[in-house]
Amino acid sequence: MRIVLAGAHGQVARRLGRLLSARGDTVVGLIRNPDHAADLRGDGVEPAVLDLESASVDELADLARGADAVVFAAGAGPGSGEARKHTVDHGAAVLLADAAEKAGVRRYVLVSSMGVEQARAGTPQGVDPVMAVYLQAKLRAEDDVLPREALATTILRPGGLTDDPGTGRVTLGHGIGYGSVPRDDVAAVLVALLDAGRDGAVVELVSGETPIAEAVTALP
Repeated sequence: MRIVLAGAHGQVARRLGRLLSARGDTVVGLIRNPDHAADLRGDGVEPAVLDLESASVDELADLARGADAVVFAAGAGPGSGEARKHTVDHGAAVLLADAAEKAGVRRYVLVSSMGVEQARAGTPQGVDPVMAVYLQAKLRAEDDVLPREALATTILRPGGLTDDPGTGRVTLGHGIGYGSVPRDDVAAVLVALLDAGRDGAVVELVSGETPIAEAVTALP
């Protein structure tokens, strides 16, 4: 497969890039900072320097053209303010969808977050204000991308991310209780979702007892 990966220097994204490239897939990693290019090359990923907050649809479509799928794993990051939650976590996700449509790439995988449904009724209560904006931005991205008929969108909502070693066993489904999950397992689930070629899904992910391949196969 040829995969275009947005936010390719992120912690989950680098794990994903290494898994895909190690088995022979071609991964084009979109990065904002050219200093990160060497890291991606070391992972076996082809770096492409493009700022998703200022790039045009045409620029991004040129990179996406010919891909089997695009993956949005970008994020403004924990140190960013409210404004960049909108421009990255929402705006850049929509830009990638626009570019995928223009390039004729049907499969879109969006890494979102558990907790976004709290934002559907307004500002989540008892949540840090910046985190509340983050959840609202992620929800807007989901709602903008999922209905598009030209795209087969799969949305993955992981729970709290940890750097614990992956176990290869997860709980994957709808309406599951909040929990945590190693970034290793998030990346492995993304690979399995790409391989499954699903025509769209919205699923939540935490650690569990089901082997990843079985968990993905069992999705409705």
